[in-house]
Amino acid sequence: AIAPLLRTRILSRTLHTSGALRNQKWSHLTNILAGEIPPPVQVKSLSDAGLLLQDGRLFPSACIFLEGEVLLWEVPQTLWKDWDESKFGVFEIVVPKPEILLIGTGKSVSPLPSALRQHLNKLGIQVDVMDSWNACTTYNLLAEEGRRVAAALLPLKQRSWKR
Repeated sequence: AIAPLLRTRILSRTLHTSGALRNQKWSHLTNILAGEIPPPVQVKSLSDAGLLLQDGRLFPSACIFLEGEVLLWEVPQTLWKDWDESKFGVFEIVVPKPEILLIGTGKSVSPLPSALRQHLNKLGIQVDVMDSWNACTTYNLLAEEGRRVAAALLPLKQRSWKR
């Protein structure tokens, strides 16, 4: 009886999020981490249905968070099989480059192939690979601090998106 209860509590954990304090009883206070405009992309939750953002948008497939935008990310169905530098091509052309790229590999951590890590490092981007839940939480925190952070996130359940 205890195991199902614990499982329910673990699955219902929410991600770290916060918003600027506006139009609330503390409107005279300022969130010094948010700056003038809070980060436009904040993940509210992650489930088998996909990534749910604070603004209510749901992304069921892989996506990249970059410069306050969400980009749909077309990736092979099998993690790291047939992946090459082109899967991270957006990071070659974006200016300024993010200082850190968080790669969420789904339900569990799967190390990034060294060739892909070296490619991103040559672009001046630090790479941190973790499960998608932790990548979302870390992204929210670093974005809130005003860091130049990007996230490449795989869903808990792999899905393709339609063109």
